[in-house]
Amino acid sequence: MLKPIAILIGYILSFIYNLVNNYGISIIILTLLTRVVMLPMYAKQIDYSAKMSAVQDEVKEIQAKYAANQVKMNEKMQEIYAREGISPMSGCLPMLVQMPLILGLFSLLRTPLAYMSQPAMVMAVHESFLWVKDLCQPDNWILPILAGVTTYLTTQATSAAAGPAGGMNSAVMKYVYPIMIVMLGRSFPAGLALYWAVGNAFTIVQTLVMNKKREQANFQAEVEKEARKNVKKRQNNN
Repeated sequence: MLKPIAILIGYILSFIYNLVNNYGISIIILTLLTRVVMLPMYAKQIDYSAKMSAVQDEVKEIQAKYAANQVKMNEKMQEIYAREGISPMSGCLPMLVQMPLILGLFSLLRTPLAYMSQPAMVMAVHESFLWVKDLCQPDNWILPILAGVTTYLTTQATSAAAGPAGGMNSAVMKYVYPIMIVMLGRSFPAGLALYWAVGNAFTIVQTLVMNKKREQANFQAEVEKEARKNVKKRQNNN
């Protein structure tokens, strides 16, 4: 299933390389293009997480109140989801759509010559980029550390967007996962570590921008809500 996707992305990478004639820059451009394509789906994921965080206290109250009555609990929770416009599929579907593209790109950059047979690309994948002498060979420290640090910052940024999560899973994602990325990055081709670091940097920026817009929207909603309350009070006083 992933092979056709990796081959297709390989053609796109080859096309970009023919334009810029630099494999490292080609990877950066391809990474940014894929992130832009996935941006609407990512935005839906963050929106879903933020809505779920907003009703978390209500959900916990219902779970405690109707612990002995699952049918009533589900009815009350569905009422909350309907009121807030939350659909369980809105959280899962974007990730399901993104995963084949992410895994296809991962497979391509991990073993590029398995998916690209163009003569120019056979040599291109071994080009140097900045301090890296061969992008098809592992970079021992710098790119893996960048990949790990940006993974940690991405987790921080997305956690802020989604609201408090807590628990062991949050600790694993925040601390253990970045360490794993560093260790894996030291064994994978440098081109893959470069993709991971650049992709994370893009995600951090877009998440911060989305957080800012959401804060502005929430502030505006609160102002409008308070204005409606004041109007209603004046009408009652009259």
